[in-house]
Amino acid sequence: MNHEIIPLPKEQWKGFILPMAYTAEEYYDVSVQRTEKGFCVNISKEKFEAPVSHTPEEYDFPDRLYADWWENACAWGVLKEGRPVAVIETAPEEYSNRLRVTELWVSDKYQKQGLGHALMEVAIAQARREGKRAVILETQSCNVNAIGFYLHEGFTLIGMDTCSYKNNDPQRREVRLEMGLLL
Repeated sequence: MNHEIIPLPKEQWKGFILPMAYTAEEYYDVSVQRTEKGFCVNISKEKFEAPVSHTPEEYDFPDRLYADWWENACAWGVLKEGRPVAVIETAPEEYSNRLRVTELWVSDKYQKQGLGHALMEVAIAQARREGKRAVILETQSCNVNAIGFYLHEGFTLIGMDTCSYKNNDPQRREVRLEMGLLL
């Protein structure tokens, strides 16, 4: 199926809320233990006792395009009847010469049609054009489908933050995972 990816100008799309929602049956369990020789980090896929859903309503700051803290952000998307059905946003990290994917969303109806891959290709092409050394992004340990997609796209785990969202992220099964694609 052919979908045209077009730029989403900041003047028109700033503040557009992305309805990020997903249900997971699995999660990556993250544990960090201090040892005599340093630290032992273990990340293993486990099953939830029952499916867990995450919706924009549970967060104080829903995902939106062109958030004030992303300097020089760019966004692209696929529109149907004037509304986005798939979006990617990027922002340069000048200090580290990397390009961060700040948002990637494909509506449920349009998933499994290659839109995520096509949008990621836009970001990778931008990074290459701008001479960036890597493309990086953030996801959550409970978003197994997204992690699988990023792994399929060639990304790998490059870091984590065990208290990014709340002070009990590991117990909540929602640890911030940083993934990257080295160029």
